[in-house]
Amino acid sequence: RGPDGLHLTDSKGRVTSHLTGLLYRNVNFLSMGIKPVYVFDGKPPSLKTAEIERRKLGKKEATIKYEKAKASGDLESARKYAQQTTSMQDTMVEDSKHFLDLFGIPYVQAKADGEATAAYMNKNGMADAVASQDFDSILFGAVKLIRNFTNSGRRKLPNRNTYIDIEPEIISYQKSLDALGITGEQIIDIGILIGTDFNPDGFERIGPKTALKMIKEYGKLEDIPKIQEELEQVDYKQIRKIFLQADTPNVGKIEFKDVDYSGIINYLSNERDFSEERVKASLNRLKKSIEKRSHTLDQWFK
Repeated sequence: RGPDGLHLTDSKGRVTSHLTGLLYRNVNFLSMGIKPVYVFDGKPPSLKTAEIERRKLGKKEATIKYEKAKASGDLESARKYAQQTTSMQDTMVEDSKHFLDLFGIPYVQAKADGEATAAYMNKNGMADAVASQDFDSILFGAVKLIRNFTNSGRRKLPNRNTYIDIEPEIISYQKSLDALGITGEQIIDIGILIGTDFNPDGFERIGPKTALKMIKEYGKLEDIPKIQEELEQVDYKQIRKIFLQADTPNVGKIEFKDVDYSGIINYLSNERDFSEERVKASLNRLKKSIEKRSHTLDQWFK
């Protein structure tokens, strides 16, 4: 992002921030021997409309605050609010897919929620884990969820001059269920009580501890006496169905291909106005890492 927090763009005004992120992220992944598979969201279920509208409203409010902060010369606040206005454009998705093709990295187009497809792939041995910040991945049945996978490090707390260390967090589906003494269906009911993307507000005055206590005592939503009136306003059966019978695509064989170094340089430097020197430096680092690992393997099998 630029100094004011807005997305970086090329000479034609097209956003390039996502390409910058993908370049450095994928170079780091492949250099460390990590093989990522990206999953793109499809059409959201109708029940997600309220959450989508809530996010749109939040972005509008952040845009107003950004303009005020920028006008007053408060660049720190401007950067913070600019980050809250981020939205994914169709062109950014197509850019990203093209860029991943150049990297030889596979991706999957989900029918609906990307987390549902990622969880499906994880459950069926197509992926070792799901890397996401969204706990809904667990409700979709992901065997292993990794949070803070790409954003670990020191982070400044909002509106405070305080920094905290962010570290990757691994959540095991079965270990979590065993530790809590609940089933997969019950953790979905707990999610509904707290709030999911399909009922973002959850139930009044019910947090994680209360939700767990209720489900362990009564077993399921329908048997909790004090929530019955509020439960009538929630399409909880459909929400359960979304998590338990997720609409996932027919994911074929996951194949990785060789990195098209010249293609990446041409696309980023000639078409999207990236510094050719910086792009080449990143790709040279990647090439050396791949060659080093290959040399080590050759020695191992001699």
